[in-house]
Amino acid sequence: MKLPFVLIVFASLLFTFGCQQTEEEPLASEDDSNRYIQVKDSDPAEQKNLNNSQIATHLAKIASDVPNVNDAASVVAGPYAVVGIDVDKDLDRSRVGTIKYSVLEALYHDPYGKSAIVVADADITERIRGMGDKIQQGHPVHGVVDELAAIVGRYMPDFPINDHQPQEPDQNKEVIPKEDKQKLDEIEGEQSNHQNE
Repeated sequence: MKLPFVLIVFASLLFTFGCQQTEEEPLASEDDSNRYIQVKDSDPAEQKNLNNSQIATHLAKIASDVPNVNDAASVVAGPYAVVGIDVDKDLDRSRVGTIKYSVLEALYHDPYGKSAIVVADADITERIRGMGDKIQQGHPVHGVVDELAAIVGRYMPDFPINDHQPQEPDQNKEVIPKEDKQKLDEIEGEQSNHQNE
């Protein structure tokens, strides 16, 4: 019986002394004018507001600074950024791949070049240089974007179609009468047999 009474008294004493506030001196004086410290952004690369032409020039300069790159041209239009590099024509394919990878690494560490595509084909590099000249001359960007999309589509990898896709019923076959559906199935069977030969 004494134990619950002792616990109640102990808890009430803790509650009484725990809730009392003592007046302490403030850590800093009220009239301290340096109360807030201004901290610069920790990102070392300052992003400037550049237009597409300036970004293209910037990316081309980064690419041309990579060892074994003779020259570089770049075009930025819409979501596309393509950098064409000019390397020595006597290099073998694996060495050109290594140089392209070095350029990609250099561009990846730049805020404007993270999604750039690097091409080491001399013809494509000349096309890119020509597109950049047309953009700087004030030609419409629409045609350049179409050509750039074709270049990007040519160099981006294609992925195989997934064979395990869910089968959905063919809505067109549901509309066809049963007699015509059988004929259509026969024609499809013949065509698929000829394709497998």
